[in-house]
Amino acid sequence: MSTNSYPLLTTVNDPADLRRLSRAELKTLANELRAFVLESVSRTGGHLSSNLGTVELTVALHKVFNTPADRIVWDVGHQSYPHKILTGRRDRMSTLRQLGGLAGFPNRAESEYDTFGTAHSSTSISAALGMALAARQKGENRFGIAVIGDGAMTAGMAFEALNNAGVADANLLVILNDNDMSISPPVGALNRYLAQLMSGQFYTKARDVGKQVLKPVPPLLELAKRLEQQAKGMVVPATLFEKFGFNYIGPIDGHDLDSLIPTLENIKSLKGPQFLHVVTKKGQGYKLAEADPVAYHGPGKFDPAVGLVKPATPPRQTFTQVFGQWLCDMAAKDERLVGITPAMREGSGMVEFERKFPTRYYDVGIAEQHAVTFAGGMACEGVKPVVAIYSTFLQRAYDQLIHDVALQNLPVVFALDRAGLVGADGATHAGAYDISFVRCVPNMSMACPADERELRQLLTTAYEQDHPVAVRYPRGSGVGVAPLAELDGLPFGKGEVRREGKRRLAILAFGSLLYPALEAAEALDASVVNMRWAKPIDTELLLRIAASHDELVTVEEGSIMGGAGSAVTEALNAAGVLRPVLQLGLPDVFIEHGDPAKLLSLQGLDAQGIQASIEKRFGARQASSKVA
Repeated sequence: MSTNSYPLLTTVNDPADLRRLSRAELKTLANELRAFVLESVSRTGGHLSSNLGTVELTVALHKVFNTPADRIVWDVGHQSYPHKILTGRRDRMSTLRQLGGLAGFPNRAESEYDTFGTAHSSTSISAALGMALAARQKGENRFGIAVIGDGAMTAGMAFEALNNAGVADANLLVILNDNDMSISPPVGALNRYLAQLMSGQFYTKARDVGKQVLKPVPPLLELAKRLEQQAKGMVVPATLFEKFGFNYIGPIDGHDLDSLIPTLENIKSLKGPQFLHVVTKKGQGYKLAEADPVAYHGPGKFDPAVGLVKPATPPRQTFTQVFGQWLCDMAAKDERLVGITPAMREGSGMVEFERKFPTRYYDVGIAEQHAVTFAGGMACEGVKPVVAIYSTFLQRAYDQLIHDVALQNLPVVFALDRAGLVGADGATHAGAYDISFVRCVPNMSMACPADERELRQLLTTAYEQDHPVAVRYPRGSGVGVAPLAELDGLPFGKGEVRREGKRRLAILAFGSLLYPALEAAEALDASVVNMRWAKPIDTELLLRIAASHDELVTVEEGSIMGGAGSAVTEALNAAGVLRPVLQLGLPDVFIEHGDPAKLLSLQGLDAQGIQASIEKRFGARQASSKVA
């Protein structure tokens, strides 16, 4: 990118440079920063709407506060691109979300300005409070600053932290970045709270008395009406947050540096917990993103002058789309079905379901714990809940999965999207652990469909059970096996032999890695079993395979530790069968962001890697076993 296009921005290599600029220069900087974000994301892909909305707020925070001594925690962290650019990483933005490049979220290993990793939401107030109280304990005078989106404020954890912070008397600043637009539209009582207070008896009576007093003086009555509209946004939120012990300020325009900077300077001189309410607009400054912030939430590469363009040839159907279609079809067949999502309508493929079955669609906000227990409550009443949730987000509701669903053996279906590696979003979003943490829970079962057709079939099988079942499937598209129109299931807990080889070696594949396993088996002349279920393991099939093969290999796109391969070895040990087992899967490390195919290759989970691992452990295919 040419320095001529960004003459001021290219002189800012850290916040100290920014602090030397005048107010007028800061406005120019903000304009250049917004243009740079747009150009950069259009070339790499990434989160756009949210970052266009935080430009001025980022500039103002680094201008007023002494970062990194003052700690800023961004929540959710996908709104931190302007922050990255202003903190010495401008020239590396071309590597964003690529292997070896910048992370798409704050990363403590990447910069001292990234004070806390925030790729999941609603954690910032807790973290910033911890930092503020640690500073006090160490005798350091610095702020903990949490920048939290209105969608993230719907989570219970945010309110737990507010409740604690209000009595902690720390130098904590919570900034509510209110753009009225999380990934999916924010929902719930918090958004309705102000409207309810405005319609309450106290406010209504006070307003009516005021009208009667001012009625004889029309100019004053008109002025009062205008003031009323202003006061609604200022007085009532203070009632809510000051109950938590915060000093409430706002709302103010989050795109107006002349308002932001003086307000933050005033706050900096105050003691104790402060709450600043700023109003911003997602996609600010780019009309296409302003008009459709959801579409521009996380786009791939595109031409900013043209905007997003549908590909000439329709892309292959994704696993998410297969789930969305199954959900609609099963809901049409069974009126007991309800769909539940923790604020991931678009990501989980539920847009069409909401349109067709609005009274059976429940978006509970960014509240995974509540989503799971809510589903359990519905299941108690004979309703059939399907919880559409990313694998990485189910981790946040593990206690509820165990105590509120599994312990009571309630028939809830968990559709676990983004199982395995997820590419550009990296370790924070990878669904690496679901097999391990689900299969150890009594009453739980877990299906691992190999392709699009099996996903539809195994979702039906899961739905037909009278106990909780999770169905895990990866991000993106499969190999292109078209789902059948029928809503027929597959046998519960049963796998199948997909290839019988001459060599006495069998590969037991779980999920979509069946297909690279089949490719590797061709070169090795090995047998391949599509196991389909991580729990229960098809023990009958496993023992039959063990009896006819001398060497076994398990393959899964999940953690090796405690995963499906471990389930196989446990089953063999329980039956007293001794066979060497090579377990292939994700190692005991957090795997960074990058191209999904490249990441799988680096972990040895493509066809060549599977073959190489087998040959290293068990030797190459013998010439005598070659097929003519």
